[in-house]
Amino acid sequence: MPTSASAKVPPSPESPEDRRLPQNGLDRYFKISERGSTLPREIRGGFATFFAMAYIIVLNPIILGSAKDMYGNQLDNGQLVTATALTAAFTTLLMGVIGNVPIALAAGLGVNSVVALQLAPRMSWPDAMGMVVLAGFVVMLLVATGLRERVMNAVPHGLRKAIAIGIGLFIMLIGLVDSGFVTRMPDAAQTTVPLQLGTGGHLLGWPVLVFVLGVLLTLALIVRRTPGAILISIVVMTVLAMVINLIADVPSWGLTTPEWPGNPVAAPDFGLVGEVSLFGGFEKVGILTGVLFVFTVLLSCFFDAMGTIMAVSDEAKLTDGEGQMPGINKVLFVDGIAVATGGASSASATTCFVESTAGVGEGARTGFANIVSGALFALALFLTPVATMVPSQAATPALVAVGFLILAGSIREIDWSDFTIAIPAFVTMLMMPFTYSITNGIGMGFIAFSVLRLAVGRGREVPVTMYAVSAVFAFYYLMPALGLT
Repeated sequence: MPTSASAKVPPSPESPEDRRLPQNGLDRYFKISERGSTLPREIRGGFATFFAMAYIIVLNPIILGSAKDMYGNQLDNGQLVTATALTAAFTTLLMGVIGNVPIALAAGLGVNSVVALQLAPRMSWPDAMGMVVLAGFVVMLLVATGLRERVMNAVPHGLRKAIAIGIGLFIMLIGLVDSGFVTRMPDAAQTTVPLQLGTGGHLLGWPVLVFVLGVLLTLALIVRRTPGAILISIVVMTVLAMVINLIADVPSWGLTTPEWPGNPVAAPDFGLVGEVSLFGGFEKVGILTGVLFVFTVLLSCFFDAMGTIMAVSDEAKLTDGEGQMPGINKVLFVDGIAVATGGASSASATTCFVESTAGVGEGARTGFANIVSGALFALALFLTPVATMVPSQAATPALVAVGFLILAGSIREIDWSDFTIAIPAFVTMLMMPFTYSITNGIGMGFIAFSVLRLAVGRGREVPVTMYAVSAVFAFYYLMPALGLT
């Protein structure tokens, strides 16, 4: 088996004795020893995942709060912070207790933009969130009928590995962009270069230096096989950023400034929870458009989560010899509940986060890591100022390191001599970072796989489910040309 992220982080000193047999009821329930993990590793993994995705508490309110519905109403930022943290805490804990996998959940990036920019301008905010709830109900229905599991099982081994690699490259690009190491060209529409190094082609400013030092520290600790490498780096870089912010003139750190808040406690405001109208949106836009809106949310949630679950379960070595994960239906059903819960709380659709790989990189193998991450999100309800003091430049080095580890552990398992799998794999892994979307990478890879197998007379080798999903994606990409968006 090729080296994976989990193999890069060595067992802690206590693990050889502790992981032979279950030590107590907690160990037995979460199968900590059975999966070759230890309680300290699960705790470190939970902390690493939380810090890698804590930015969502700040970013989701910015995305949703900056948009207006058809009546000109905007959502309250404080209430959005509460809704985002509350939903992340509940769904992450639920996934840990029921799914028993180290996959944390929060408001999905990309889906929140669809809600803010496509749905809300055509209806009220409660109507838009009602569409999200309906999408969650459909996801649960697909799980109950077994269709969602059949779709996942229909994906060939090489394409599954490509999805994992694509996510690795995607989260690495997220880390580079969010840290400021790579930036968008201001006049990208007039140039052939959409991205540039730092600012104006140069690495400038203290925040970027913190990121660079964080990447070097993380990789050095991983190479030295230091337990807690990712979490150690996040903590050290946060402290360094706080010191720099005190003694230097830093114009901006981005979304999060690394400084100790004057009052670390903030009372949560639950005003948006339950503000939902399930079918009001259909009255505003009509049945067909309403169904297409739900379909758009559904498609993004369905395949974003599918790709993340595949990648995380593979890296955590939770799959069997055929690449399938036992108990996958529990995980998929919780994901459906999360989508609906996100809409019901007005936090937008909640889904599995690729940043969970940061926790897996720390050694997390069970749902107990989610208990830690979920508890930290719950704590963030009251300590939002503290939870959001970790700057992205301190947390994003973890994404770069984990992106490499995922690629190193999967790329050799793709049969590059078979072009009917190699080309779709190539398309999948590149389209995720290039289009900034897991869903697009999966969709284009599926279509390429189905078409190429047909082209060489191997169409019977493609599962019917794969053809059906490819057709759905083809329709999705043709919707604008057909005037259906």
